[in-house]
Amino acid sequence: MVHSAYDAVELVSGVPGRIEAVASHAGKLLVAASDCSLRIYSAPPPADGGEIRRDGPYALERQEQRLWRRAPSAMEASASRDLLLSLSEWVALHRLPGLETVAVVSKTKGANVFAWDDRRGLLAAGRQKRLTVFRLDSGREFVEVKEFSVPDIVKSMAWCGDNICLGIRRDYMIINSMTGALTEVFSSGRIAPPLVVPLPTGELLLGKDNIGVFVDQNGKLIQDGRIIWSDTPASVVIHKPYAVARLPRHVEIRSLRAPSALVQTVVLRDVQKLVQTDNYILASLSNSVYGLLPVPIGAQIVQLTASGEFEDALALCKLLPPEDSNLRAAKESSIHMRYGHFLFDNGIYEEAMEQFSDAHVDITYVLSLYPYLVLPQTHIIGEHDKLQDLQELARESSDATDEMEAYSLQLHDSDDKSPLENKKMSHNALIALVKYLQKKRNGIIDRATSEVTEEVVSGAVHHSLNLSEPYKAKKPNKKRPQTHRSSVAREMANVLDTSLLQALVLTRQSPGAIELLKGLNYCDLKICEEFLKEKSDYMVLLELYRSNDMHREALQLLNRLVEESKSAMANADFSKKFNPQMIIEYLRPLCRSDPMLVLESSLYVLERNPSDTIELFLSENVPADLVNSYLKQHAPNLQSTYLELMLSMSETGINPNLQNELVQLYLSEVLDWYKILKDEGNWTDKTYSPTRNKLISTLESNSGYNTDTLLKRLPQDALFEERAIMYGKMNQHLRALSLFVHKLHMPERAVAYCDRVYEEGAQQPSKSNIYFNLLQIYLNPKKAEKEIEQKIIPMASQYPGIQRVNSTNKLRGGRMGRKVVEIEGAEDTRFSPSGPDSGRSDGDGDDVSDGGPIMLNEALELLSQRWDRINGAQALRLLPRDTKLQDLVSFLEPLLRNSSEHRRNYMVIKNLILRANLQVKEDLYKRRQAVVKIDGDSMCSLCHKRIANSAFAIYPNGQTLVHFVCFRESQQIKAVRGANSVKRR
Repeated sequence: MVHSAYDAVELVSGVPGRIEAVASHAGKLLVAASDCSLRIYSAPPPADGGEIRRDGPYALERQEQRLWRRAPSAMEASASRDLLLSLSEWVALHRLPGLETVAVVSKTKGANVFAWDDRRGLLAAGRQKRLTVFRLDSGREFVEVKEFSVPDIVKSMAWCGDNICLGIRRDYMIINSMTGALTEVFSSGRIAPPLVVPLPTGELLLGKDNIGVFVDQNGKLIQDGRIIWSDTPASVVIHKPYAVARLPRHVEIRSLRAPSALVQTVVLRDVQKLVQTDNYILASLSNSVYGLLPVPIGAQIVQLTASGEFEDALALCKLLPPEDSNLRAAKESSIHMRYGHFLFDNGIYEEAMEQFSDAHVDITYVLSLYPYLVLPQTHIIGEHDKLQDLQELARESSDATDEMEAYSLQLHDSDDKSPLENKKMSHNALIALVKYLQKKRNGIIDRATSEVTEEVVSGAVHHSLNLSEPYKAKKPNKKRPQTHRSSVAREMANVLDTSLLQALVLTRQSPGAIELLKGLNYCDLKICEEFLKEKSDYMVLLELYRSNDMHREALQLLNRLVEESKSAMANADFSKKFNPQMIIEYLRPLCRSDPMLVLESSLYVLERNPSDTIELFLSENVPADLVNSYLKQHAPNLQSTYLELMLSMSETGINPNLQNELVQLYLSEVLDWYKILKDEGNWTDKTYSPTRNKLISTLESNSGYNTDTLLKRLPQDALFEERAIMYGKMNQHLRALSLFVHKLHMPERAVAYCDRVYEEGAQQPSKSNIYFNLLQIYLNPKKAEKEIEQKIIPMASQYPGIQRVNSTNKLRGGRMGRKVVEIEGAEDTRFSPSGPDSGRSDGDGDDVSDGGPIMLNEALELLSQRWDRINGAQALRLLPRDTKLQDLVSFLEPLLRNSSEHRRNYMVIKNLILRANLQVKEDLYKRRQAVVKIDGDSMCSLCHKRIANSAFAIYPNGQTLVHFVCFRESQQIKAVRGANSVKRR
């Protein structure tokens, strides 16, 4: 960073004697010479615009001989107060421009250094080992405020807020001007004397040999704050944004911005003093004064930009005057652009994007640096097309067109690089582009969204106006103007999201691309689809389809990918990434919005993962009837699986139609299985298959199926257990028990059946005799047959499938005829194709009992096990007369014990009740024996008169006495009030 920041111009020359001090006031130079005179020089008339002439010299306007008794060592002009402070024998104060003596601070006699605070009018003077603070009172005289003792003679000092920084010996100290508290800072080094330089911000620059250290008002170091000079400076002045140091051989100018690089070197030998003014810096030599006049900011910016010092050029742009805001914006934009291209060409992509962002260029300008990205066609005029207007303003700083041409040449040159290097550069550049677009995205998407919202609202208003027009008077030959809204924001969002998606995929940030598509986005569907297919990034492509509601295309792609993942040529990662579970997860959110699409697309996973697919239908509440119908048509082998899972997962069960459907499916499979075993001669009614177990379990646990339809399908000579369960559901318990006992020969199942019926209907007296019915079947089969026959007659009218047939059949072969009850259907229907076709009704030949011998052992076992659930007297009447008493011990013993126990309990309860009755009577008698004594002083509690010989009444508490007449009247009043309150209600 070496450029011309100042021009050295000789302003005054040929001063007699030696120049001791110099100051500036109102554009004039005040020069104090060694002969104690003060010479005032004025500038030549400006050429135009009031600028300082850079070709000097200043002309002598006035000279004051012997203004001081001794030549001053320091001099400072106060522009705000029009005062001149000088230090010779003491600190003197003169009025400007007349140089009248205002005040002489006699107490500063012998002082060697002073510091002036112009804003507060405070003067600090160092004399020997004393530091005195004065305040300028009414602009006429100095009043002493404080005086402090210091360790040694003060060599340098400066105000910093309420504190004063002192350079004593080779140390720096901070002293509080109010309290005198002294704090050591650090040493000034081994060579140079202490040098204290105040900054406009209130901070300090302290010299430490050839290093300038920045500290705050309390003397604490400021991080990264230091200036390294080429030699030890004798004095330093601050002229933002530079620090100017007086070195032995030259004047050195460095930037205040870290790292405080060298800006310029002005060759002026034997410079005695450097003085800061508002517009320039004065450098006094022995007999002349030079002015370091700052080069215009615009010219400095041009120099810095041309030399590639973009950050310093941008820092100088901040110093442009406010009235040149357009020029400042143009220069900053041009510098940011050139800086961005410089960084981009050198592979510093992220910082380049920050510069482009600060240049406020359109994103299409940045995307033009990535020619391999495919962008949608838009009508956007990018800001890079509008930069010519800005370039006209910033013509003096740079030429952006030349810069772009140079950059394009560099792009062509980059083609010669190695493929690996180009690939790395492309990757890093894309990473930077992703961050840049993500930073820009929120604002662009918000503008696009608000644009859409405005169009929707405008359309709604326009629609409402159109609806109201028929009710208004219409004027001829007039049409409503149609407003065409710009879609710049949406087109910009379209370009941004499309390019961002490509950049994310190219940098292997597919999860980021998926997150982009999941939210609100404006990606171009056609471009992104072709790009993702080319890159084979199917996960992002699936999300693209999903975000655009292209579910059929997504599911077709998923099916193809899952199928390819199972091929032998597919690698392990590919097969792990795509599996049938992905299809299920994709279908899950569609179950409520488009159930038909879910069913159509679920065939693939139904065949390969039926349990998860059916669980999907159940968990997402897809209509069960719809699923069942679809499975029945396209996957009948999975229909029962679906209904089973639905029945097991649903707490309330499934609707009766689906229950009946499930039972019919089970029955069809069982009938096919039965036919096969029967043809092989291996069928018995105690043969069970998994499906038959499911059928029996479903028949027992559910009741939503149609028993009439199922009974018609049952064969006449088999499946008696299923028939018995259905009879039980129809409350035909005798027929069910008869089948268990006489057809299945499973008395234990009959007992279990009775237990279940008893427990389910314990509160119903009609069902409490179920054990007695079983006992009848055991002990009196003929009577049971008659009762069954009598119950079938009214039942047949309710259930058409149950008809009463002739209950008396003659025995063939000379056998005695007997009554039987036949179990049959209402109509002569043939079996379904899955079952045998017998050609007769279900009830033909279905005997409940053959009237065989009684089952005494089973009856006795039932009595011994269920004695507490059977009426003992009725059971004993039913037993055969030749039954041995010994066989009834297990029945009668607990029965009699229980009966005796109950009788004793009843007697105890009776006696307890009788005893309680006697106690109540005794208490009543005692209360009736209460004595009430009435004398001449007894008063009525109602009328408060003596009772005397009148009839009286006493309240239950035994103490309140009233006249009987008063008591009766009070009762009547209460009765009337109670009736009135009832009427009011």
